[in-house]
Amino acid sequence: MTRGVRLALGLAALATLGATPAMDPLNPTCPLHPSWSTKPTMVLTPVERNGVKILLAEGRVDAGLPDRLEAALAAHPGIAEIWLSSPGGDARAGNEAGRIIRRNMGITTRIPSGWACFSACNFVFMGGIPRYVDPGGLFIVHMFTRTGDRGAIDMSVAMGTDATTELIGDVEQDAALLASEDNDFLIRMGVSRKLLTDVMYQQKAVKGSGPDQSTRRCLTREEVLKYGVDSTDTTGGG
Repeated sequence: MTRGVRLALGLAALATLGATPAMDPLNPTCPLHPSWSTKPTMVLTPVERNGVKILLAEGRVDAGLPDRLEAALAAHPGIAEIWLSSPGGDARAGNEAGRIIRRNMGITTRIPSGWACFSACNFVFMGGIPRYVDPGGLFIVHMFTRTGDRGAIDMSVAMGTDATTELIGDVEQDAALLASEDNDFLIRMGVSRKLLTDVMYQQKAVKGSGPDQSTRRCLTREEVLKYGVDSTDTTGGG
């Protein structure tokens, strides 16, 4: 894709950006109401923008997403970009969706301005080559946890519900396995493992009792570049 086409897509995405949102006092790096899609299952919609075939991926990452994504890519050959807006969901489905995107080499993933990608959506996004977090787009992380229904935890944290504490329970026993799986995925996707150690695993799974009660973190522009989340070539090639 030429630089001119990427610029045109970026400008089109900027049109979705509204007024600066109020910030979340409990999660001060993030807006109070991140603009992720609240559709209960991720909806995949093929569109064309500026002559480029795009798949809009909006809503919760559900267990059926990998199958639907594979079918959508087969039914609509030539998809060049996948735009993501999601509060997260089923973590394993997110990982598998990311692998499907990676197997279809050359598909760009993008978080447009005014859109947000949280939790399991992070791993869908990581499958893209290249990857772009547009100015005004949000790549939001938290401490990944594991229980019998990890997706439910992701969703409850995303929505800020009090049910998160009850859902998480005793997750420490499986923390080493989870860290190993996530670390392996990031390495395979070309993302710095320090995103896990320096950012994701520094966040809380649930609100604490102290002054810092944040459970999620919105990466800055500098951070998405530093950790390889956004693959833009800052020397001028991206």
